[in-house]
Amino acid sequence: MSDNYLTVIPTDPYWQPGQDAADRAAAVLSGMLPDDDARRGMDVKWHDSVEVVVCGTSLERISCPHCGAECASAWWGEAVSERYSEGFATRMVTVPCCDAETSLNELVYDWPMGFARFRIEVLYPNRAWLTDEELASVTDALGHPLRQILIHV
Repeated sequence: MSDNYLTVIPTDPYWQPGQDAADRAAAVLSGMLPDDDARRGMDVKWHDSVEVVVCGTSLERISCPHCGAECASAWWGEAVSERYSEGFATRMVTVPCCDAETSLNELVYDWPMGFARFRIEVLYPNRAWLTDEELASVTDALGHPLRQILIHV
């Protein structure tokens, strides 16, 4: 059986909200869910260190934000593993395609992914992506820009 999550994370991987802001954002997101089953699957999480928020089996490719070349998944996995073992003190990498320096968070993920110390996730949300307007409402409630990730594992 597979699991699906609708997840929102701050665009700044190190940023975390206070409890009140997190509660407001969760309440706004809850109102966008279609039923009580989806609302029961909501969880607000804080982490001590940055974590990789992967999209699971939906990932098609990872590209360089500078030249557009595809980055090998093996290269990406090694880069993430190295930084993970250091607690993500940095996410900076030199991409092999054009030797440009960029952040793992700024790579172009063809199915969005990201890095975060905070997330709101909904297991079995019974809906697809948030619209731009919906994401803006959750962002306003939280007080920090967000990105969304649909996870399929």
